[in-house]
Amino acid sequence: MVNVMHATHPSAETSLRGLDAVNLLLAAALAGFGPYVAVFLADQNWTRQDIGFALTAAGFAGLLGQPLGGELLDVVRSKRLVIAIGAAMVAAAALIIALWPDFPMVLTALLLQSLTGGFLGLGIAAISLGLVGHSGLAERLGRNQRFAAAGGVLAAALMGLVGEFLSYRAIFLTSAVLILPLLFALGWIQPSHIHYGRACGAPDQHPPTRIPRRSLWRNRALLTFAACLFLFQVANASMLLLLGEELVYEKKAYSPLVISVLIITPQIIVALMAPSAGRRAQTWGRRPLLLLGFAALPIRALLFAATTDQGILVAGQLLDGVSGAVLGVLTALVIADVTRSSGRFNLAQGLVGLASGIGAALSTTFSGVIAGEFGRTAGFLSIAGEASAALLLLWLLMPETHPSPPKDNRLPREERVKPQNTPTPQRYMT
Repeated sequence: MVNVMHATHPSAETSLRGLDAVNLLLAAALAGFGPYVAVFLADQNWTRQDIGFALTAAGFAGLLGQPLGGELLDVVRSKRLVIAIGAAMVAAAALIIALWPDFPMVLTALLLQSLTGGFLGLGIAAISLGLVGHSGLAERLGRNQRFAAAGGVLAAALMGLVGEFLSYRAIFLTSAVLILPLLFALGWIQPSHIHYGRACGAPDQHPPTRIPRRSLWRNRALLTFAACLFLFQVANASMLLLLGEELVYEKKAYSPLVISVLIITPQIIVALMAPSAGRRAQTWGRRPLLLLGFAALPIRALLFAATTDQGILVAGQLLDGVSGAVLGVLTALVIADVTRSSGRFNLAQGLVGLASGIGAALSTTFSGVIAGEFGRTAGFLSIAGEASAALLLLWLLMPETHPSPPKDNRLPREERVKPQNTPTPQRYMT
């Protein structure tokens, strides 16, 4: 197994440490959005209709940004510049919401912030692939997830304290301030360490040769994986929302604290498990881990359908951490497997992200209607059914995508360990 820190030129270690910091700080900055937006706007006397419209429009913008961001990342040489622009858009959005919370300005800010989802997460994966190559990607993605989860946990605590002792407005100012150290950390990643072709899935070509876009629609493994993630998100995205509503409606004691624990617990599990998931993906293959991550979801849904005991619910959220760790690592890794040498890695990421986002958007409607008509148990049972369908599809149709191990010393160029005193050819870099 290739050590991630030595899959590239040894001097690239500084760049990899910079990527650690970028993952942590980006997750922390984005934690200021999400539920805090709705709470802050309600505090500003917005109507539910206006809040719902703004969030829905932002959701559609985020879906549109996925394939557009992927196309951009495949073409643009400087992935760092794309991340920097996206981070600046997040900071601008946070400042606009904090300082000018009227409808046109907030809607503009939310659209800006949502569009960044089309290239920030994808850009991190592209830089990772460009730095370490396909052979080191599994472990690198595991490390990315560990730092992102840690950033989310720390930010949840920080934002909670800021909102409690200062104001909801200060949460968005904090998000904007966090972009400054993020940009500083981004500067640690040296452009000469990011292989241009490798970062878009064409490791041995300069400029990278790209297959026609329509070829992605004939990639059976890619389409199957996208369909599996679509069904997974149809089940998963509304589960915690439905659970939170039930705790509020039943007026459970300490429900706000319980909801916070339900949110934070999976992130802790992701931080602990993600690096191991990356290593296991190299030794076990992709399919066993995917089956494990998908199987955790219907079990969790059945558990939530059976009880409202808060201790059991918190324990059940450990399974969400298992799914999060596995999919956080395996999603980009499987896409890299099935698009290898295509030059369309980032576009494929965007298309899969679009499928996942549509599934998540439909999730709240489906589960909300069923729970409203037939009760909470029926709502969670429907989620368990959708999750089981995703697991069945994965088991029946998704192939193992782990590339065959190279024989003898005939390694692909991206997987050769470069001698310590040999500089990487600059003609391949961005």
